[in-house]
Amino acid sequence: MDVRIGIVQSIKELEVELGEDVDREIVMGDIEEALQNSEGVLWLTDRKGRRVAVPVAKIAYVEVGAPVSERRVGFGAP
Repeated sequence: MDVRIGIVQSIKELEVELGEDVDREIVMGDIEEALQNSEGVLWLTDRKGRRVAVPVAKIAYVEVGAPVSERRVGFGAP
């Protein structure tokens, strides 16, 4: 599952690819909980085990994509 995070005053997005076994609802709950505190930090762990921290005050938006197994690439992709 991919999570894209837009950063305030930045053109680029931060994209974190989470593991296949991650529950989408739990991730969304963790993101919502982190966004409740503007002084906090959103921590995510990517599929390789690396930890990514983003200060909540700098987050413009968060986009939670479909699980990796549902992504299609190529001529048949919608």
